[in-house]
Amino acid sequence: MAIAADILQSLVPISQFNKGQAAKIFDRLHSENELIVLKNNQPSAIILSPEEYTRLTEIEEDYYLLLEANRRLEADGNNKTVSLDTVMNELGISEDELLDAEDVDIE
Repeated sequence: MAIAADILQSLVPISQFNKGQAAKIFDRLHSENELIVLKNNQPSAIILSPEEYTRLTEIEEDYYLLLEANRRLEADGNNKTVSLDTVMNELGISEDELLDAEDVDIE
């Protein structure tokens, strides 16, 4: 029942925007990840906090990377693979160095 209560708490009638309460609504995003905007008592839009938006886009990106990795594995067939440990040993990289490295964006 807590989930239903959470959903009810996140509902925002669109009329509140018309009454000049937008700042108050956006302030709620500091404590809530998402708000559901109602128009004529029907969900019309979802407002996400920047943190929630980032979290969701990272999940989506990870999913697409997983799909690509699976596609490549299937396309590669039974070709011999090399373990991560072998590659790290050949390149002289320790696990600590790998953990300390900055994230790299690949475009």
